[in-house]
Amino acid sequence: MPLKALRQELLATVLGSNEAVDLLLTSLLARGHALVTGPPGIGKTTLAQTLATLLSGSYRRIQFTPDLLPSDILGYQLYRPQNGDFEFIAGPVFANFVLADEINRASPRTQSSLLEAMNERQVTIDGATRELPDPFLVIATQNDTSSTGTFPLPEPQLDRFLLSIPMGLPDDQTQLEILRYHAGGKSAQKSEPIISLEQLTQLQSRSAAISVSDTLQRYLLALCQAVRSMIGQDHAVSTRATLALQRAAQASALLDDQEAIHPDHVQKIFPHVLRHRLLTEDTPDPDHLLRAALEQTPVP
Repeated sequence: MPLKALRQELLATVLGSNEAVDLLLTSLLARGHALVTGPPGIGKTTLAQTLATLLSGSYRRIQFTPDLLPSDILGYQLYRPQNGDFEFIAGPVFANFVLADEINRASPRTQSSLLEAMNERQVTIDGATRELPDPFLVIATQNDTSSTGTFPLPEPQLDRFLLSIPMGLPDDQTQLEILRYHAGGKSAQKSEPIISLEQLTQLQSRSAAISVSDTLQRYLLALCQAVRSMIGQDHAVSTRATLALQRAAQASALLDDQEAIHPDHVQKIFPHVLRHRLLTEDTPDPDHLLRAALEQTPVP
């Protein structure tokens, strides 16, 4: 099965990243964007780049810096004096897979240039709306917010990411395996595409068709409402977040080769769908809150 081969290749290239690989594939299958977080130098960019090389669509990497402008991402109109007309120069966002590397090193103005693209799969420049390729996936990497020279992502931007994928320093044995892997020159090898865009689209359609019972949908809503009640704000978890939880659970079920989602699929994906949406001054560390919601909500 191409999906299993894709997973195995990712695991073989980015050692010690089992959870991150499964979450990234979940985001891919659910047609959602992924935010990979963690300190510098732990393989966030390598994971995203490896996935892009294993898929047959177009791929662009954008290195976010403080001086990056929205036009550097979206594109711009260039005046051609020889014919007295303007020509649109497409930016790197016009690709199937876009790596927004170190997204929180750019200013909030530049970060917000991705809002329309991520939500509506289109961009509007000088009054003209242009469709983005299908499928369209943004994988953003983010250094820890305590890192020097970073800007916090605004809440509307965070809410457009389906999942947040935490990555940390692997254990000593895995680090030793990484040293041996690179000492053998394997890091220089280039991966060949495993899944075509047509196959990916079919897998995404299968994910969207995974059965979700009325009981499980009530469980989804109860979990989200539990978080809202704990924070004391009805808008703390948006409708988009609830929909994201359902889509991610469907994709998680497909990864497990199941025909319907079960409570364990929801429980596994729940913290990763909501964690980044709750990162505010009032809840700097939402993990304990999410664990409490899972513990207090009756499981069907």
